[in-house]
Amino acid sequence: MFGCQNSFTRLANMVPSLRMSNSRARFQRLTYSKAFLIKVHRSNSQTTMAWYSLEFKIVNLLDPKLEKNKLPGVNVTCQLKIVVYICPLCRLTKSARLKDKTNKNNLTRQMKVTVVGAGNVGATCADVLAHREIANEVVLVDIKPGFAEGKALDIWQTSPVNLYDTRTIGSTDDYSKTADSEVVVITSGLPRKPGMSRDDLIATNAGIVKTVTENVIQYSPNAKIIVVSNPLDVMTYCAYLTAKVDSSRVFGMAGILDTARYRAFLAEELNCSPKDIQAVLMGGHGDTMVPLPRYTTVAGIPVTELISAEKLNAIVDRAKTGGGEIVNLLGTSAWYAPGAAAAQMVEAIVRDQKRIYPCCTWLNGEYGLKDIYLGVPVKLGKNGIEKIIELQLNDAEMNLLHTSAKAVKEVMNVLDNMNLTTA
Repeated sequence: MFGCQNSFTRLANMVPSLRMSNSRARFQRLTYSKAFLIKVHRSNSQTTMAWYSLEFKIVNLLDPKLEKNKLPGVNVTCQLKIVVYICPLCRLTKSARLKDKTNKNNLTRQMKVTVVGAGNVGATCADVLAHREIANEVVLVDIKPGFAEGKALDIWQTSPVNLYDTRTIGSTDDYSKTADSEVVVITSGLPRKPGMSRDDLIATNAGIVKTVTENVIQYSPNAKIIVVSNPLDVMTYCAYLTAKVDSSRVFGMAGILDTARYRAFLAEELNCSPKDIQAVLMGGHGDTMVPLPRYTTVAGIPVTELISAEKLNAIVDRAKTGGGEIVNLLGTSAWYAPGAAAAQMVEAIVRDQKRIYPCCTWLNGEYGLKDIYLGVPVKLGKNGIEKIIELQLNDAEMNLLHTSAKAVKEVMNVLDNMNLTTA
């Protein structure tokens, strides 16, 4: 079995025979990465277990002289059988496995993800990424001395408790530690303070996002950039103008968060699992977001068959102001849901999941809109935004989307008039 040590630990917990006193596991270190060759022996025969998971791929390589392969997951006794387990952190190509299974240099490079901004949202995102083992290394960067280092150290010290291997590293404004990151999440920025105008907030945060993006591109020129900073739509636009890369590699996290709030409120009202609710929200992040009840289902059942129009409209309105509701309760912005939503986007990219998510992306004619960052459904994979999905909206829905786009465009024009990204 070929895979990571932590994965074998999980396997041992699932397969009782691996914990028996007459079983022994032999690990042979293959490379600097987390890869091990695992041979499991029991008594005088060699026993093989095949473990299937939705997250991983398993390839069986059988000697043609052996007896017919038994069903996966059933212990079989034979003279020789090799099970190849592909860990997402040790992604080995099929051709490399078949041509040279012993070549130590076949493993891909270490996977690194960077989160800029070690505040509540950034730290939560890094924590989720580490717990899910989405990358080998997660780097936290912050301008405040010692802040990112402390958060990263605290997260790392949970690894023995929660049994994960991802390293978290902190850095005070030193972007050299972020070099060659696969994905960078930008959460930096200031919240709007009393007496601060919208233009003041845009100017302040645009300056921060511009500086961060310049550093990101310098050290990770091929990174995909996820923007979480507010105002979300215009800050994503700012990062795009600064990065000067294809728009498919710069996008914002808003739709996943807005949709999550909408789904959570629906699950509460219907007293059902949020896992069974699928929904799409489009448009700008905030009061002008566009709900689409027609595309909302509960285990495949249209939500309109399960809830009255009055209650559904109330839930939609609550989702629009979901961020403000939390500010009123806590006195500060939300962080658990935004951080987890950003981590979900990172996972889709790193693991090339081709997930369909609502994301703030650059439109170039889709939905009759051009040269604007706006929330629409996309396919998210290893290349970033791999496809923009155009839904067949009715006239009312399209009018709402264009109204939302108009509001977003006005804020984008404010940024353009400041000439910050061309300075």
